[in-house]
Amino acid sequence: MSSNASTVLPQGAGYGVVVGMGLFFSGLMLLLTFVQKRYTAFSPSNAEEFTSASRSVKPGLIAAGIVSAWTWAATLLQSSAVAYRYGISGPYWYAAGATVQVLLFAQLAAKLKLNAPNAHTFLEIIDVRFGPVGHAVFLFFGLATNVLVSSMLTLGGSATVTDLTGMNTIAACFLIPIGVSIYVVVGGMRATLLCDYTHTAVLFIIIMIFTFTVYGTSDKIGSPKAMHDLLTKVAAMDPVKDNAGGSYLTMRSVGGIIFGVINLVGNFATVFLDQAYWQRGIASHPATSVKAFLLGGLAWFSIPFLMATTMGLAARALMGDPAMKVLTDADISAGLPAPAAAAALLGKGGAAALLILLFLAVTSATSAELIAVSSILTYDIYKRYINPKATEQQILWVSHMMIVAFALFMGVAGTIFYYIGISMGWLYLFMGTVLGSAVVPVALSITWKSANTWGCVAGAVGGFCAGLIAWLVTTSKLNDGVLNAETTGQNYPMLAGNVASIVVGGLIAVIWTLIAPNTTFTWEQTRAINSPESHIHHKTAEPSAPADEDDKDSSEKNQVTEFTQPATDDELKGITTEAELDRAGLKKAFTFAVWASVALFVVMIILVPLPLFFSKVVYGVKGFTAWTTIGIIWMFFAVFTVVLYPVWESRVALGMVTRGIVKDIFTGGSGRYLGPAPGAA
Repeated sequence: MSSNASTVLPQGAGYGVVVGMGLFFSGLMLLLTFVQKRYTAFSPSNAEEFTSASRSVKPGLIAAGIVSAWTWAATLLQSSAVAYRYGISGPYWYAAGATVQVLLFAQLAAKLKLNAPNAHTFLEIIDVRFGPVGHAVFLFFGLATNVLVSSMLTLGGSATVTDLTGMNTIAACFLIPIGVSIYVVVGGMRATLLCDYTHTAVLFIIIMIFTFTVYGTSDKIGSPKAMHDLLTKVAAMDPVKDNAGGSYLTMRSVGGIIFGVINLVGNFATVFLDQAYWQRGIASHPATSVKAFLLGGLAWFSIPFLMATTMGLAARALMGDPAMKVLTDADISAGLPAPAAAAALLGKGGAAALLILLFLAVTSATSAELIAVSSILTYDIYKRYINPKATEQQILWVSHMMIVAFALFMGVAGTIFYYIGISMGWLYLFMGTVLGSAVVPVALSITWKSANTWGCVAGAVGGFCAGLIAWLVTTSKLNDGVLNAETTGQNYPMLAGNVASIVVGGLIAVIWTLIAPNTTFTWEQTRAINSPESHIHHKTAEPSAPADEDDKDSSEKNQVTEFTQPATDDELKGITTEAELDRAGLKKAFTFAVWASVALFVVMIILVPLPLFFSKVVYGVKGFTAWTTIGIIWMFFAVFTVVLYPVWESRVALGMVTRGIVKDIFTGGSGRYLGPAPGAA
């Protein structure tokens, strides 16, 4: 992770990307914010719009935002590192083991819209369900999730920037989040989603360039057959322990499946406890929130799977090549196989592309974390405990300040972990041990009316303790009492801690509830969170137009509301009324989410990988070619879903903005959006 003289790019390139692209996206955000305020009904100067995009975003853009928020530095770097260690099983287990959580979260998104449609954070629901003690306990887990995720982002990003350019690691730890905080403060949730969309589009382009270089045009590899032959030769010289035949071309990998279990458990925590995903559920249009999470999860699968199958395997295949950097265990844990492969294959151009790719991934995920933490600190601490009667402007001001404050904290946390020798890979394996115990209790808070308050609180605390004990005891037993960053980061201790945490936490919460169910709670209590005053009535611009699941063109007009009592649009925008909720539709959406997500879970985690594991098959050239082809086809599906589809579904809004700009240019500034005429139906 330290700077060295053999960096591919000059140090100025690192500062140029981190600072220059940060300023570029800040400028882009200013432009998007100006366009949004002038040509649409939404303004980020409204607190609801700033934090939740007025709860009106369509599924394609939400799906793109989910892909953006879930594409961490680890998505690109750790996935490639496990491919480097274990072969083709690593990319599959990384992708599948972190996709199913987003798919399953679709169930919570449906329940969120049904049972708490006006909540700003999941902790507001916890507060109503479990009271002040429960709120405090789960506030710890929520913020701990954001701290660990943010630390992984800064550690992974700074390690790669330093490795490729020699840029000072500490400078990178601070400059990356601070640059992102500038444009998040300016734009809020909707503009951030739009900016994340551009990040995601460029990210797919760069991954495709790497893929078609490695499997199509490279003189070092150039085809799936050449990759297969190189990996076979490497395995003959350096076989993989506990892989079938020592091969990199098999799903029969003990190390791979252990990583898969750790990955599966740990990522339940970082989805179900991360406000960033609840924020996207909150921001989505009620009728299409399930669709957004299912599409986003399926699209995201292609990123780590294809990236690691390309760059992680390429790094291993090129071992011994003069252009390929020799990687130490510390380098692998820091996620450096992918940068090394990019430099070896494409020289400075490859290193620059990887640097931009990583910067886009880190900044997109960082923006999601900043908005998420800002919402928690604003609504669950400031408004809950400090100033319950806070005005909208006070809430907005605090939201801005919390974004900046957490950006600085991210730099501090990354620096601390760097100096004590904790890498991105170590944190990635560890997060489930600390966070997993709260997963089941949080899920029960929005899905099970009978969930027992003390059972859920005890589950979170008891599972946390069990996870830490299992982790430390296993480490001690396997290493003669030696506890350090190296021994505690081994697979078996991390596996023990992750599994103990989520299993014990879930069992305590469920068993306690079955013994002593809550019989006094009703969902009306959570539905009342931030509900509009009863004397205020919404009516849509087209009340006769049916609300359909695909949120068609008429919804552009339906987003504009009128009020029968004197009240400004800014005061009430983003509040979901009972009349706007199709409860029957949401119940059907929840049922669909259950069947779809559970079916996909079974396919991805059981039906596909386990038969391949137990069969001990080592892929030949045709099998490996088919494996990579599936990844490429999946990537094209993802591009259609989160790059092309959002443009199509927003065509009416884009047309409205375009007409406004044309009017401004040719008819003396008359393009400003003025809303419906008084008394319009």
